[in-house]
Amino acid sequence: MDRFAWTNGLLEMNETLVIQQRGVKLYDGDDKAKLDVGVVLLTTHRLIWRDHKNHECCIALSLSQIIYFEEQAAGIGKSAKIVIHLYPVTANKEPGPYQQSKFPYIKLSFKEHGQIEFFRRLTEEMTQKRWETPVPQTISTATGSQTRAVGIVGIERKIEQKRKETEQNISEVRTRGNSSLVVSFKAKEMVELSRSIANKIKDKHGDITEDETIRFKSYLLSMGIANPVTRETHGSGTNYHMQLAKQLGDMLLAPLEERGGMMALTEVYCLVNRARGMELLSPEDLVNACKMFESMQLPLRLRVFDSGVMVVQLQSHSEEEMIASALDNVTDKGSLTSEEFAKLLGLSVLLSKERLLLAEKMGHLCRDDSVEGLRFYPNLF
Repeated sequence: MDRFAWTNGLLEMNETLVIQQRGVKLYDGDDKAKLDVGVVLLTTHRLIWRDHKNHECCIALSLSQIIYFEEQAAGIGKSAKIVIHLYPVTANKEPGPYQQSKFPYIKLSFKEHGQIEFFRRLTEEMTQKRWETPVPQTISTATGSQTRAVGIVGIERKIEQKRKETEQNISEVRTRGNSSLVVSFKAKEMVELSRSIANKIKDKHGDITEDETIRFKSYLLSMGIANPVTRETHGSGTNYHMQLAKQLGDMLLAPLEERGGMMALTEVYCLVNRARGMELLSPEDLVNACKMFESMQLPLRLRVFDSGVMVVQLQSHSEEEMIASALDNVTDKGSLTSEEFAKLLGLSVLLSKERLLLAEKMGHLCRDDSVEGLRFYPNLF
């Protein structure tokens, strides 16, 4: 624990959040740390832990300090853990909650599960070592020596330059978040930027190939929706929700196809608001718009499972194939938990559990609910 240092929890330059998990308790070796249960965040550079009540209590550990790590299985009354072995403390280490420790390792105890996916993502980051990637330096050149870029390469460079400027704008808004004037100015500037890129795609559509068009649209998606449907542009009530449903129908097709034809509504909410930028959508408006998918004959529909979980899925999504997939995987492995099934299919644990429950409802699977969790088996009766 003496390798941890106090931090404000903000991401550093060139650092990206990979995964986070609630309900994690820290251990100083085999001893429980003098800290409450909190949230652990894995980034490309650090392991960050934040108290779930006092967010100012936040500590971080550089991934470069990790020698190796291993899983520790759950037992009766004990949660699953990840044991992380660390290098000795460096002389120039920043202050932290522990001045010294007799243990060369720490433990992450997962009270609310999620350790399988966290271990997988930690393994990926330790393999890639993205914290060693140097931060790109900006090289300024004289205006007179610059050559005018033309064609698809030139437009790509301009888009990349605009994207970097947008990221800088977002950072400035966050840094100066108390100034409403700054937020308003940057929001308008970013919307205009997205619209200009959309117009370039339309203007160049006849002159560039289909592959280049797709690349342009991927740039645009990373910037956000160019013309988000808002109450200011489409009023309120039914008309607003109908226009919003149309836009969602266009936007969600590709992500749904990539995720096997189904996404949890919470995941859709995060994806949509990330793309809308400053024009955030309320949960109520999202639900009302999704309820109109079928009546408007869009290729999507809103589905509510027996447990109350709401998902958005393609109209072409086959329930029989979903049940057959669950049965085949459980039969092949002998038994599966929702976490193990999620890892196999690359889905969220929530959707994986619903698939298993659906297969159980149809009589293809049976369950064993024990202290170690919910496990599904093929139904031989």
